[in-house]
Order: sequence, then structure tokens, then C-alpha cells
Amino acid sequence: MAASQKEIELAKACQRNERHAQTAFYNLYKGRLMGICRRYARTGAEAEDIFQEAFIKIFQNIGALQNPESVEYWVKSAVVRTAIDYYRQHRREGEQVDYEAVLEDWSTSPTVYDKLTQEEVLAIINEMPNGYRIVANLYYIDGYTHPEIAQMLGIAEGTSKSQLARAREILKRKLKAMGLWAITL
Repeated sequence: MAASQKEIELAKACQRNERHAQTAFYNLYKGRLMGICRRYARTGAEAEDIFQEAFIKIFQNIGALQNPESVEYWVKSAVVRTAIDYYRQHRREGEQVDYEAVLEDWSTSPTVYDKLTQEEVLAIINEMPNGYRIVANLYYIDGYTHPEIAQMLGIAEGTSKSQLARAREILKRKLKAMGLWAITL
């Protein structure tokens, strides 16, 4: 997805430390980036913390942005990396699962997601243990591969796969409890 001309101009103005541009840049991205933060955080307060920390990093490093046309990707990546850093700093012992057995793939009825609101999906994801939630977000929503996830989180690739499999099981159980799961294996 290419950045709009407005985004490019704002990024360039932010590189020149223009305060009005920084305010406009912040306001332009706040809604989109808070959505990413909410996916990685357990609470609204955590999402706000991640968002604020991300924007501090963005403004501190915007001078290093060599290609303003890629500002949207650059900003999103900064938020994801900040969320992962937050997760690492607040991770509790025992939440990492280290087993190699990966459950078989599953699929749901195409209409399942049509019956859930965005808030309901987010609530299900937020109930997952941190490791599962982070891996599911990185894999399904942000499109990272298991080797990339393993490197980002400092875990084994097999751990990434097993956490994703566990996240799938949790999602499957929650959807069954809601009467929305249709096994098509």
C-alpha cells in the first residue's frame, strides 16, 4: 500500500521537525495505529502505552526514513516492533510454551466471522495468553512467517508454530462455545 501525497509531505515536514506537521502526522495515524496496539495489548491502557512509546520512537527516528513513500509501512513496522518490545518487557515466566507437536490445520465456516463484531474477535484474542496472542497477531494479521516471528520474539521456530496451534485451539473452543464453529476438516 503506497502512502498518499499528504502522508509523504507530512513525513518530510516531520523530518524537518515542524511541530504543526508532527501534530497532523500524529492525528492522521492515531486511529490506524491504535488498532494495531489494541491487537497486541491486553487492555486499553496497555494499548495507549504502546502507542505513546511507538510515537516517541517514530519521531525520534523519522530522520532515518530514507524513502518517505514507504512511510505507512515504516510507521506500522515501528508500532509492531514497539508492541513486541513491550511484550518482552512485561512477559511473565511460564507463559512460553515449548513443545513441538503442532495441531492439524483447521478452517471455519466462511460466515463465522460475519457473525462476530470486531470487538468480539478482539475480546477472544485478548483472552489468550501473551505468547499465543502475539504470535497469532504477527502471523495472521501482520503476515509474518514463523522464521520471522521466531527471530522477532527470540523463540524457536517450533515454539512459534506451537503457539499458533494453541491459539487456533483456543479460538476453536471459544467459537464452539458461541455456537459458531463448523468443522470442515
